[in-house]
Amino acid sequence: MAKPLARVLALLEILQTGGTRTRRELSDRLGVDERTVRRYVSHLLDLDVPVESVRGRYGGYRLAPGYRMPPLMLTDDEAVAVLLGLVGTRRAALQPDTAVAVESATAKVRRVLPRALAGRLDALVAATSYADEGRSATTPESGMLLTVAGAAVRRRPLAITYRDKKDRSTERVLEPYGVVALGGRWYATGLDSRSGQVRSFRLDRVTRAAVQEGQFSVPGGFDPAAKVMEAVSGASYPHAVSVRVQGSEKVVRMRMPGSIAIIEPVNGEPGWVRVQWRVERLDWVPSVLAGLDRPFVIEGPDELRERVRLLAEQLAAYADAR
Repeated sequence: MAKPLARVLALLEILQTGGTRTRRELSDRLGVDERTVRRYVSHLLDLDVPVESVRGRYGGYRLAPGYRMPPLMLTDDEAVAVLLGLVGTRRAALQPDTAVAVESATAKVRRVLPRALAGRLDALVAATSYADEGRSATTPESGMLLTVAGAAVRRRPLAITYRDKKDRSTERVLEPYGVVALGGRWYATGLDSRSGQVRSFRLDRVTRAAVQEGQFSVPGGFDPAAKVMEAVSGASYPHAVSVRVQGSEKVVRMRMPGSIAIIEPVNGEPGWVRVQWRVERLDWVPSVLAGLDRPFVIEGPDELRERVRLLAEQLAAYADAR
C-alpha cells in the first residue's frame, strides 16, 4: 500500500476513536507536516467521510457526530480468506512487533464485519487446530467450513454427505469435536454415527452439512489435531518405517510427501534426524528415500532394505543400458 494512502487510512482510524484532534497532534502521529494533514483531510472529504474542522485555540479535526464506517463488504469467501491469512501470519510471526501488528489488524477487520459473519468467523477461529507448521491450508467452500466450525463450537451434531476417495457417497451424522488444518487440507474430527467411532473427514469431500437438533459433549482431554495426525499418517497400516537421515528436519520434511511422517532429531548424532511413518505398502517407499538425496540408514523393516537394493540394481541396469 502506498504511504500516502496508508496515512490517509491511519488518519481515519485516529479520528474514529472520537474527540477532536489538533493539527499538531495529527502531524506528530502521522509523521507529516500540518499542510499535509490538511491535504489528507481533503482526501477524506472527497470520499464523503464527514470530517469537521473545529476552530479556536483547541481546534482541529473530528468526525461528524454519529458517523460510523459502514460494515466491511466482504463475501464469506473473502472474509474467511482474510481472517485465515491473518491467523496464519500470527502463527508464523517471530518478531513481537509483527505479532502485535497482526493482532491489531485482526481486531480492525473483526470490528467492521457484519455482526452475523463476524460471529461465524469467531467460531471458526475457536474451533480450529493447526497440526503442523507447514504450508497454509487451502480453504474449502466457505459456507461448509463456517457451518462445521459453528457446529463444533456450539456442540451441535451435523448430518453430512461424504464422498470417499473412490467417489462413493454415504450419509452419516457427525458430532464434530474440532476442525483441523493439516498439510494443506482441512478436516473435521468427531464421533461418526455410521461406524460408532471417532473418525476424521476431509472437508473438501463433504458435499452437504446440515446442523441437527440436540447437543453432545467432547471427551475430556481430546486433541483434535493429534487425532487427525494419527488418521492421516495411517496409524493402522501394517508396515512401520523408520529411517535415519543426514540432514535438517526442514530439508527432510520438504522432500517427504505431504505430512505423513514424524521427523525428530537423533540423540547423540548431530545433523541426523529420524523419520518414522506407517504405510499400507512398501513398494513406493524406496523411491521416496532415493528422492531425499541424502545419506540414510534403514532401521526397519528388513523387507525395505531388500526393496531398496532391488531399486538400486534396476537403476544401475538402466544406467548401463546402451
